[in-house]
Amino acid sequence: MNRIVVASANPVKVEATLQGFQRLFPDQAFSVEGIEVESGVSSQPMSDEETLRGARNRAEAARAQRPEASFWVGIEGGVAEDGDRLLAFAWIVVLGRERSGSSRTATFILPEEVAALVRQGVELGHADDRVFGRTDSKRRNGSVGLLTGDVIDRVAYYAHAVVLALIPFKNPDLTFAG
Repeated sequence: MNRIVVASANPVKVEATLQGFQRLFPDQAFSVEGIEVESGVSSQPMSDEETLRGARNRAEAARAQRPEASFWVGIEGGVAEDGDRLLAFAWIVVLGRERSGSSRTATFILPEEVAALVRQGVELGHADDRVFGRTDSKRRNGSVGLLTGDVIDRVAYYAHAVVLALIPFKNPDLTFAG
């Protein structure tokens, strides 16, 4: 059985990782464990580069804590300015024993009510909770679920990108940069 360590105890990230692996490798068995690690970046990454660095740092920290696993996964949500818009997205980094993969989720525009709070230093999940009158939405449906009426929930949003991050593992005879 392949053992996956997700660099987060957030149940959404753990479930999304498991779903991504199961979709791409349906004939394999997986166990998944979520552990808390530090991202090494700010609690709310504010650029594409910082978000990717956070995901990579998380995956590497998970590998350092659980070196016996088969795969280590870092998922980091972030935002970035694009003119007057604030965009939301996440990076997924998957480390294996001999290769790695990464992918970015789809990007969506945050409403100004949320964006203004994030620009003031409020973490996106907390900003969502304030604007939408929720509690701990980042451990549930997140911004994407709140804004789409759960047509796309956070598990589905991340799972799709996990599949894309696994492309190098699905194609071991091909060479992938990075």
